Amino acid sequence: MPTNRSLPRTHLALTVLISLYERPMHPYEIKVQMQERGQDRLVKGNASVYDTVERLAKGGYVEAQETSREGRRPERTVYRITDRGRDQMHEWLREMLSEPSPELPQLSAALMFIAALPRKGEVISLLQRRIVLLEAAIAATGVQLKAAVDADVPRLFLIEDEFANHQRQSEVKWVRELIRQLEDGTLPWPEFEPMA
Repeated sequence: MPTNRSLPRTHLALTVLISLYERPMHPYEIKVQMQERGQDRLVKGNASVYDTVERLAKGGYVEAQETSREGRRPERTVYRITDRGRDQMHEWLREMLSEPSPELPQLSAALMFIAALPRKGEVISLLQRRIVLLEAAIAATGVQLKAAVDADVPRLFLIEDEFANHQRQSEVKWVRELIRQLEDGTLPWPEFEPMA
C-alpha cells in the first residue's frame, strides 16, 4: 500500500505509530510509555501526543478502537494502528536506517561560521567546554547502559544509546584534533576585521 509523502516524518509521529504497533493504547498511555523508555527526549518543542494521534487519525494511519468512560471522567479513546499506518511506519524506519539525514547538525552549522568569532582563544575555550559536556554525557549514558544490562534489558533496546555514545566519542576525538590544529597553527586563524 503506498504511503503518504505529505505526512511529515517526525520522531513523535513515528513513536506513536510504533507504540500502537505494539498494542492499542490511549494517548496518555503512549505518553507514559515514552517517558518510561526515555523516548520523550526525542521530541522537540511543544509537540503533543494527543495532537499527533489526532493528526494520524485524520490521515487514516491510526483509528479509534474503543471509547469508554469511567464515572465522571472524560471519555478515553483507545487507538490502534491501521494497515496504512503500519506501512508508513515501516517506510520511515527503512528510510531512516538506510539513508543519511540531510539535516545539518548544530555543530556543523556552527563550524560553518566559526570565523565570525573574533578570537581563536575563545573558540578553543568553547570547544574545550564542548568536550567536557560530551564526556559527561558519555559517562552518564555509560552508567545508564550498565544499569540496563544489569537489569537484563535486551541489548536490542539499548543500541540507540550505544550509537549515541559512539557518536559522542568520535566527536570528542575530532574536536580534540581541531583544538590541537588551532593551537599549533596547522589550521590558521583568519586575520580580518568585520566591516562595520
